[in-house]
Amino acid sequence: MICEATGYARAGLIGNPSDGYYGKTISFVIRDFVAKVTLYESPEIEIVPSFQDRFKYASLQELRDDVKTQGYYGGIRLMKATIRKFLDYCEQHDLALPERNFSIRYRSAIPNRIGLAGSSALVTATLRCLMEFYEVEIPQPIQPNLILSVETEELEIAAGLQDRVIQVYEGCVFMDFNRESMAAQGHGNYEEIDPALLPNLFVAYRTDLAEGSEVFHNNVRARWLEGDPEVVQAMEDFARYAQEARDALVAGRGDEIGPWLDKNFERRRSIFNLDPRNVDMVMRARAAGAHCKFAGSGGAVVGTYADEAMYERLGQAYADANAVLFKPTIDE
Repeated sequence: MICEATGYARAGLIGNPSDGYYGKTISFVIRDFVAKVTLYESPEIEIVPSFQDRFKYASLQELRDDVKTQGYYGGIRLMKATIRKFLDYCEQHDLALPERNFSIRYRSAIPNRIGLAGSSALVTATLRCLMEFYEVEIPQPIQPNLILSVETEELEIAAGLQDRVIQVYEGCVFMDFNRESMAAQGHGNYEEIDPALLPNLFVAYRTDLAEGSEVFHNNVRARWLEGDPEVVQAMEDFARYAQEARDALVAGRGDEIGPWLDKNFERRRSIFNLDPRNVDMVMRARAAGAHCKFAGSGGAVVGTYADEAMYERLGQAYADANAVLFKPTIDE
């Protein structure tokens, strides 16, 4: 038996990073970049290293460059942690698993550590393979919780539910993580939005801005836990921006959401210490007349543009910064 599953990159359109703070967000998948996992029956459990799990280098400089873009760990720890959490879930819910082993391998084309959720895409694809191989059904709203626990509980990586929700549901989703719903049902309220309602969107990124989300979130998370009024208010503001954008989208006024992206970025800048190079990515879009914000933790940005003439101006602006610009594929 051979199973293969995918997990796509994503962009946080608006509201992030409030997903980890009982907020609201809108996100969409980017089918241009995918993580694929293959699982097949074998005598023993084996996690097969990918080319991204490197242990040999031609020089010190090559090792340094690899660490900058890939981090100190490849995908093996993510897959191992997913397998453990899957087993824990099955035991906790009295789900008997067949006595058979497997080998599992992965490959990912998602640019790493630039805020496009490559890690959670790999975890999502791994979980899907395990569910198929062992014929286990996990309710769709619960899957993001399990995927999140892989990183937050097993690997102690700061993260929120947004990435996992959109990678499970795909398409475009409005997410409401209000505290009452989370407590009552164990997950947020997720509303799928027709991608046809979205305005013209672009995504741009620079691989030389790679940095883990755990670095980006650390200080603000601590301030929120301590009840810092400025951070608490900011998270409420992010949620409000997402709600306003959602209401405009479902009313057929998608072209009006751009200014909410700008507000989201400015509010983020008011509480986070941002790398000037990441800020430059947003400013280049604004100079071309577009609306823009971070797609995740930095390195990649998402925005709206009016027409092809504006998109051409964006292309020149990002070419000058050695950045990659593209129109994201959301639907199949």
